[in-house]
Amino acid sequence: MPDERVKDTTPLTADVAVVGYGPVGRLLALLLGRSGRRVVVVERQPQAYPLPRAAHFDDEIGRILQSVGVSPDSIPDVVEAYDDLYEWRAADRQPLLRLDWRGLGPSGWHVSHFFHQPSLESILDAQVQALDSVEVLRGWTAVAHTDGPDAVSLELRSATDERRSVSARYVVGCDGANSVVRSWIGTEATDLGYFHDWLVIDLLMHGALKEPVFSPPAWQLCDPVRPTTLVPGGPGRRRFEFMRLPTETAEELNDEAVAWRLLEPWGIGPGQAKLERHAVYTFQARWCDTWRRGRLLLAGDSAHLMPPFAGQGMCSGMRDAVALAWRLDLILDGRVAADTVLDSYGPERAEHVRHFIAASMALGEVICLSDPVAAAERDRALQADLAAGAESPPRPLPRLGPGFHREDTGGGLLSIQAAVTNGRRTALFDDVVGPGGVLLMADPGLREWLRPEDTALLDDLGWQVVALAAEPTAGEVVDTTGAYAAWLAGLGAVAVLVRPDLYLYGAAADPADLTGLLDHLHAALGRPATADR
Repeated sequence: MPDERVKDTTPLTADVAVVGYGPVGRLLALLLGRSGRRVVVVERQPQAYPLPRAAHFDDEIGRILQSVGVSPDSIPDVVEAYDDLYEWRAADRQPLLRLDWRGLGPSGWHVSHFFHQPSLESILDAQVQALDSVEVLRGWTAVAHTDGPDAVSLELRSATDERRSVSARYVVGCDGANSVVRSWIGTEATDLGYFHDWLVIDLLMHGALKEPVFSPPAWQLCDPVRPTTLVPGGPGRRRFEFMRLPTETAEELNDEAVAWRLLEPWGIGPGQAKLERHAVYTFQARWCDTWRRGRLLLAGDSAHLMPPFAGQGMCSGMRDAVALAWRLDLILDGRVAADTVLDSYGPERAEHVRHFIAASMALGEVICLSDPVAAAERDRALQADLAAGAESPPRPLPRLGPGFHREDTGGGLLSIQAAVTNGRRTALFDDVVGPGGVLLMADPGLREWLRPEDTALLDDLGWQVVALAAEPTAGEVVDTTGAYAAWLAGLGAVAVLVRPDLYLYGAAADPADLTGLLDHLHAALGRPATADR
């Protein structure tokens, strides 16, 4: 049912208005709301969308979910960790390509998880609804905006033609591929001209199927007769995707009878599964050139689209939300950071997402061949590489684009998460120390190099100072696995400054460089440098 609160037509004021309430909008609203920011969410759908869309997230998103109290292992009925090869096979079922994305990733969670999106969204929604600082307006559409010197005024319209307004200091469009906020910004897009139609089918399984059908559980059938994707869709669910052939129309393919016919060779019929969804999607590859104009910003599918073959579409949007949330929180504080901190958001994220788009397209080039001659040439080349012992293509772990970090010292790289102990608890770093920004030092003695102005700055930011020690004491942790010592050594660093979005602001090569790193942070925030204070 629509939220009863929307019957009140009083103008609303907010720190941030979030347009769109998918996983990206929910995460952004949750992060800002927990920081005490007043958030109004505008969602045109009167009820939550009940069908799956995204089905995969990686270890970095697992860590982000951990930070809001929804760690992947806490919801086994929604999320299943994946620990097998991801294979690409020819029409005769012989392997062409093996992606070895097994085990734990650098963020401390499995590299791959499959999940049921409506269930995860419901969990995030419950956490948002528990916050007094966030109001979710369902059944309302943002139809116009007016830029002001200190705020943006949104005009909202309901399905019954009621009117309402929201005044917000910032507006973030998390409203998908047809984003109205993007149209207000007026940005051009870098479009790579990638267009493939696929029929996406989601199934709720009634019982176990024969193991050979799904061994490994996630794979791609690179058959030019019908390129096909087979992956889990979360616990008890399966997803199939069938590429539209040149001889078909999207309308012909998007038919329930066609869905069952395509599933029949896999031993699946109404007796084995419930058809939850069938829909034809056009896989695309593009990103916006401008992610911000004044007080208007973009995140998620409103800013970028990519093929699903690397499972990074929703992941990239959730990274956007985290990258934006901590910036907005600091700016809204009014004393910690200047508005210019938002200028780095788009360049950082656009460059980062470009790498995932490229990786997804490269994988798509393997499977999206309907010409048998071209497919035969592909098969010969890839199988020759496998026979020669070619390694699995690396999982993309790109660096952020130029922005709010010191690039010459590890800035823009993803930080790691491993187990530590503080003497009371042994667990993953964020569970012991807490989420958020942190200055991590290799030795407690480095604290002596922190000046009063450095400590004051980190306190203002809400970023912690944590040192690795041989024995746990106040403010220090023990590196129980040696992972942090190895990571710092690989960076050639005695300390690293980790932003709240898990990416490095920079690394210090020695104690003196720690001073330079913190001076760089002072300046980047729009605060006076040490020499000027």
